[in-house]
Amino acid sequence: MTDAGTPLVEVSREGRVLVVEMRRSAKRNAVDRALADELDAALTQLDEDDDLWAGVLAADGPVFSAGSDLGAGGDYYTERGGEYGIIRRPRTKPLIAAVDGPALGGGFEIVLACDLVVASDAAVFGLPEVARGLVPTCAGLFRAPRSLPLNLARELVLTGDPISASRAYAAGFVNVLAPVGEAKSAAVRLAKRICTNAPVAVRASLAVVNEMASADDAAGWEITGTAMRAIAGSADAAEGVRAFFEKRSPEWTGR
Repeated sequence: MTDAGTPLVEVSREGRVLVVEMRRSAKRNAVDRALADELDAALTQLDEDDDLWAGVLAADGPVFSAGSDLGAGGDYYTERGGEYGIIRRPRTKPLIAAVDGPALGGGFEIVLACDLVVASDAAVFGLPEVARGLVPTCAGLFRAPRSLPLNLARELVLTGDPISASRAYAAGFVNVLAPVGEAKSAAVRLAKRICTNAPVAVRASLAVVNEMASADDAAGWEITGTAMRAIAGSADAAEGVRAFFEKRSPEWTGR
């Protein structure tokens, strides 16, 4: 909840589909403790309600998510879902990301944690951490190469530059391209299409696909930890974050 008591996540039902919408648009839907907890609760509802067969994760405002709220000090981990309430969550039901604006850093990693992606022409995807002296910490370093062609994933990681929704669609990452403002409705339609199938068969099939895809996650997390330790306490990491808050170009020293 916000200080005014307004929910940071709006949950609604479209038949068998649960629509989960982040509503912290004033902060570009950056995830702090409160937003992580509300996302966790909404996705737990999807997990545990037998009348729900699929979910859509959307966002209010012009930005899907800027990822971590740097003012949160890393306090956005939930017991069931891990980072942001979603990154490490074991799920049994299909979850579709509806992206109608930039999904950068942890915001892109939220999309990578979903099963399918619907994006509008306003969407861009990127991992800008290196531009701040940091590394992606929420599975982007191993889920991006899994979901995108290897050299495209390298480009995202090494340049920090985003790619357009149309390029992500051409690469096979985005399942459906939608007009601006219509990603959520297109994602709901795709979710309802899935729900015309036998739910037990859908869940069993998804479990096999996701288990095969995530078989190397333990190694991925371990290697990500190595990268995090490599930058921990570096002068460049401190300078990158400082420059971000001061809205200026960083001055790297390579130390």
